[in-house]
Amino acid sequence: MLWSLIKILIFVAMVMLISFGAGRLMEAQGGVMIQYAGLELSFGALQAALLVLGLLVSFWLVLKLLGLVVALLRFINGDETALSRYFDRNRERRGFEALSDGLMALASGDGRDAMAKARKADRLLNRPDLTNLIMAQAAVANGDRQTAKATYKKLLKDPKTRFVGTYGLLQQHLQDGDTEVALKLAEHAFALKPRHGETQDVLLKLQAGQEDWRGVRTTLTAKLKHGSLPKDVHKRRDAVFALSQSRDLRAEGKLDEAQIYAVEANRLAPGLVPAALLSAEGHREQKNVKQASRILRAAWQLAPHPDLAAGFAALAPDEASAARLKRFGQFTKGTESHPETKMLMAELYVAMADFDAARQALGDLAKTDPTMRALTILAAIERGDGADDQSVRRLLTQAISAQRDPQWICDNCGHVHHDWEPVCLNCEAIDSIAWKRPPMSEAVSPDMLPLIVGHMARSDEDFPPLLEPEDLSQADASAVKIAADDTPLKE
Repeated sequence: MLWSLIKILIFVAMVMLISFGAGRLMEAQGGVMIQYAGLELSFGALQAALLVLGLLVSFWLVLKLLGLVVALLRFINGDETALSRYFDRNRERRGFEALSDGLMALASGDGRDAMAKARKADRLLNRPDLTNLIMAQAAVANGDRQTAKATYKKLLKDPKTRFVGTYGLLQQHLQDGDTEVALKLAEHAFALKPRHGETQDVLLKLQAGQEDWRGVRTTLTAKLKHGSLPKDVHKRRDAVFALSQSRDLRAEGKLDEAQIYAVEANRLAPGLVPAALLSAEGHREQKNVKQASRILRAAWQLAPHPDLAAGFAALAPDEASAARLKRFGQFTKGTESHPETKMLMAELYVAMADFDAARQALGDLAKTDPTMRALTILAAIERGDGADDQSVRRLLTQAISAQRDPQWICDNCGHVHHDWEPVCLNCEAIDSIAWKRPPMSEAVSPDMLPLIVGHMARSDEDFPPLLEPEDLSQADASAVKIAADDTPLKE
């Protein structure tokens, strides 16, 4: 309000000042006389003032006209001017419109239209970092792999888009199955942007596929450092690949170095069965049976596994059955209720021909959890107790169609492996092999039973010969090898 009043007062003062000046000029005597080449011009005071004002305005107009001529000449010469900036803005507007349309087409899956819009934007805009990126993605969506690769290579020239170009080429080479070049690109992309999670995962997978266990462990450490891998997962996977290093070194005959990595793997993951077995084997070879026994027992306490029992038995291969039973009693102490312990002790008693003790050790496992192995062991016990052949065959028939015992199965794709592997042989998933039961659908079909054991309604003479106790565990590939002096149980 006050400022508005001040502006009004200033305007009134200026009008009064101009009026006062004009009045004085009109009242003034004399004027200005100009003589030139015989021409004489006479002006009054007011006329002279207006003439000067007109000359100033004319001089200003001439300057503006000269500026326009200079700008036109610069425009023709290619220099940036206000006129060129106008056309540039218009071209830029149309370019960004084409770029926006290309993005919309790309989002809708129309790769052909997206490529056309990207080319138009490339003509109108001087922004290769944007247009090349859209062009590459549009080419990928359109299935034009050659254009995609060529465009990604252009992105490599600009430091701002170098990672995008490298990662795009990485994906293209992965689709081509060129893992060697893809590995180099993944390493370069990782060096450019080590925090990028997808690059880390691709690099890990490629390194694992090339069995570069040292490189895998380095990448895992980087993932842990950048917060993309939990500490417990890193510790487990580091153990997995330390174990893989140990395996390779043993294959090369470098037993001492292999044992270092095996011990490290067992330290990082005491419940990793293959690590415990390899570490224990190394200690056994070094005549350190006590330490080997301690490692196997610690692993058994965490997760009872038949291979651990076989490894523990191998520590004293020539011991008597009674001594073995006593030693395994200490080995399984604290896990008596676990199904694996029950079956293990039952097999040991069967090997000693103590079938009453074997039945007691097995308990009601064949009823509460009737797996192939539990029913096979029960059949051996029944046979040892003198049961008739038909009863034994009935148990064997049930065993064949029963739930399979645990196996090494990939959590990712469900593929069954004969042995543990650091990487799934089917889907290439890392650290996905777990010891678990397969689905019931993978058991032998009941329709096949007559071909294997014959119809139960047939007479006893028509049945094929019974399996002997030492062959019973052939029905289940996961049975434990427990050597005994007189009656060994075979796998």
